[in-house]
Amino acid sequence: MPKKRRKLNKDFEKKIHSSKKNVELVLAKIYDIDDEDIQKEYMSAFNEVVVLYEELKLDYEQKGFHDNSEEIFVNYKNAFNLFQSEFEI
Repeated sequence: MPKKRRKLNKDFEKKIHSSKKNVELVLAKIYDIDDEDIQKEYMSAFNEVVVLYEELKLDYEQKGFHDNSEEIFVNYKNAFNLFQSEFEI
């Protein structure tokens, strides 16, 4: 049985690309923190956002755009917004 082609979505790809830049920017800011304890606290808190971003990216690469894609993106975005509201960066 032939493998089903994954469905692509340009707008969703732009969201993923923008998310990648946001994650990289926050990580760079965290790495710039001089106090090691504070840096670890920020990394620990931001880890959930990174995991959700990786899930989003991997899901799109493997399955393409599907019914749950927006839900995965919303989960990532909510975690990112929660991090931003709790931590000044």
